[in-house]
Amino acid sequence: MYLCMRTTVLLEDHLLSEAKVYAARTGRTFTALVSDALREVLARRSPAGKPQRVRLTTFKGEGVRPGVDLDSNAALLDLMERDHAPR
Repeated sequence: MYLCMRTTVLLEDHLLSEAKVYAARTGRTFTALVSDALREVLARRSPAGKPQRVRLTTFKGEGVRPGVDLDSNAALLDLMERDHAPR
């Protein structure tokens, strides 16, 4: 028995359409197709070696903007889209 999690994934429109058609043609649900594809990609990855240390570039600032919820990807996406919306 598998524990399943609900998540949100952003896909290009044409990719989503093709995937839904392929899933239907092969008698699977879209969820099953995505799960199978992820399993396949993860199975092909190289064995984990020693993790490399990553140096992050930081800039002076005052931390996270008020109202930013780092625990909600939907809230972050809404905020980014609002900041880049044409005025």
